[in-house]
Amino acid sequence: MFQKRAQDLMEANKLSRLVCAKQLLKRYPKHAVDFIWFLDEKTFTVALPVNLQNDRVYAVPGTKKKQLPAERLLRTCSTFSRSVMVSVAVSSLGRTDLFFIDQGTKVNGQYYRDVMLHQQLLPAIHDLSGDFFTFQQDNAPAHRARETVQLLTAETVELLVQLTFLT
Repeated sequence: MFQKRAQDLMEANKLSRLVCAKQLLKRYPKHAVDFIWFLDEKTFTVALPVNLQNDRVYAVPGTKKKQLPAERLLRTCSTFSRSVMVSVAVSSLGRTDLFFIDQGTKVNGQYYRDVMLHQQLLPAIHDLSGDFFTFQQDNAPAHRARETVQLLTAETVELLVQLTFLT
């Protein structure tokens, strides 16, 4: 049996997204559409946790795991899944490099502005499209923080915000 990881879009949602996309395309002349950059981050799981009952203990029968030194336990996998977060910006001109966010880093507004935008994404976008571009991002809290919007408004020709009926 196939397990779904996300809900299917209803026909009304599909139509709403299509109408919005067409409105956005009408808003820009054809030559400007190439300079719209879309940004997103995604967390990828690289190692799923395994049920700890599958761990093996080689000891005398009746010995409890807590009685053994940790180095005697053979773990099949860590308790928590290991994952990596990646960020990229794309347009019809190309894409930036993939930027890997350090494991355990909290992507708040300050980190998003200071590291992801200033050090990585904006320089890469400027290299590919020059000073003329429009920036599109979703409504993640770090993206819609007041300071982030101010920075992007100053750095780009225009900032498109994700419209609520698109999400």
